[in-house]
Amino acid sequence: MTLAAFARTSRLLNAKDFKQVFDTARLKVSTPELLFLACPNQTPHARLGLVIAKKHVKLAVQRNRIKRIIRDSFRHHQHDVSGLDIVVLARKGLGTLDNPQIHRDCQQLWEQLQRRAEKQQRKAERQAREGASSCE
Repeated sequence: MTLAAFARTSRLLNAKDFKQVFDTARLKVSTPELLFLACPNQTPHARLGLVIAKKHVKLAVQRNRIKRIIRDSFRHHQHDVSGLDIVVLARKGLGTLDNPQIHRDCQQLWEQLQRRAEKQQRKAERQAREGASSCE
């Protein structure tokens, strides 16, 4: 069994990092309660930032539970979405979901994000090949 930690290098730590994702988010996947925004980063690993607002999840206990579940889910899927900066935003109603439902939603969103990132990468590679062939 491999150790999947949530190291400091796997976190979005400052406002500049969050702003970068908000301004340049090319990948967006969502459920009614969660929104994942992502953009490519310059590192070989994924980084995660969480925005769980009091407006949508009133109790600190609930916000902490949700953050813990999302971080755990990220630890298991960080290799699937490597090279991305990801911000997870809470929406109204997230605090009412039970733990298994949040896990299922996160699982679904990580898979969608991975598929869209791969599709975007293939598209960029195809455009680069077409651009190189047109220059000849």
